[in-house]
Amino acid sequence: MLVGVLTGGRSMGRDPLAELAELTRSAGAEVVARVVQHRRAYNPTSCIGKGKLEEVRQRADVSDANVIIFDNDLTPTQIREIEKATDLKVLDRSELILDIFASRARTHEARLQVELAQLEYTAPRLRGMWTHLERIAGAGGATGAGAVGGIGTRGPGERQIEIDRRIVGRRLALLKRRIADIDRRRVREVRSRKEHFTVSLVGYTNAGKSTLMNALTDAGVLAEDRLFATLDTLTRRWELGEGKHVLLSDTVGFIRDLPHHLVASFRATLEEAIHADLLLHVADATNPEAIGQINAACGVLDELGASAKPTLLLLNKADALEDEVLLAILRRNHPEALLISARKGQGLADLRDAVQRQMQGEQQRMTLSLPARDGKALNFLERFADILERRFEEGRAIVEVMIAPRMLDHLHGIARDVRHAD
Repeated sequence: MLVGVLTGGRSMGRDPLAELAELTRSAGAEVVARVVQHRRAYNPTSCIGKGKLEEVRQRADVSDANVIIFDNDLTPTQIREIEKATDLKVLDRSELILDIFASRARTHEARLQVELAQLEYTAPRLRGMWTHLERIAGAGGATGAGAVGGIGTRGPGERQIEIDRRIVGRRLALLKRRIADIDRRRVREVRSRKEHFTVSLVGYTNAGKSTLMNALTDAGVLAEDRLFATLDTLTRRWELGEGKHVLLSDTVGFIRDLPHHLVASFRATLEEAIHADLLLHVADATNPEAIGQINAACGVLDELGASAKPTLLLLNKADALEDEVLLAILRRNHPEALLISARKGQGLADLRDAVQRQMQGEQQRMTLSLPARDGKALNFLERFADILERRFEEGRAIVEVMIAPRMLDHLHGIARDVRHAD
């Protein structure tokens, strides 16, 4: 059973629980009932009002629900009160997303990142989780050993909290060290690709990024109609034609209100997007909430510090787009977007041309002098610049080129001795 609370006149589109229903389906559960309540503020005790809580209990009983999932983050106290009132297991949105991530994690790196996010979600909630075991001070009175907090007066709940905090604290420290090592290794790996133009697929989960990756590179990535089908980053060579290619990376999908701990712990996985030369923002043009999803993905990019990256917006699934009004709104809000269909191959030639234009940028004509033996630098110019003339003098290659400033910066990064000739 799904429950959502909207506060302060906040709207969540045509169907406020549509995304939660998709998340629930992705987790392997079936939705049997939905309840939405509009409130000025959350009830600190049970999130929803007392009358609505009774309605939830009755509807859950009638629909034979065995778990209640809230589209809001709940405190341990709220979870406990709702479970006591309904006698059913209660999850909040973040816990559901973390559970999906845990079930999808396949590599050692992804498992470490999910575990870190789960523990960082759980750690602040330990006291609330153990409240049912706490007991008041013993019979020794208000002073001496019998005082509150004195020797022998702490209940089993308090002892368990301390034990759990130590265990969680040690595990958190270990996971952070291991992920920091992964992060450093990933940064070195990404930066080692300076001689390549790098492109990263980003966007809302289930927008078709993996399908597009397969269409462009024959990568064989798992592509399923479910949220967060892929958690691990994959990089493949994408041939653009005319001897030019880029490195294309598929990244984990974004979602509205993505738990902050997940964004933080998956930062190593998202390094590909953070350091990419170009982002391809893939959006599902057939989704009624496409505009909100585009904005949500842009919010995550902003949190990662990648919002200023050169970006091409791709309106995917154009072959199935029947809502002319939605298309007109998307076109008006994003006139530069490309209409594509990763499944049918529609618009992919235009996409290749657009990426080539981005790669070339505003080219400038200049003459460069570099060592004739520097095959790596010369090969870079062959791929990322238009060579107008070349000659060799005294062991150096004198090359007249049309090259973008960004590509020239890349060249200086991989070649030791590049001079600007007269």
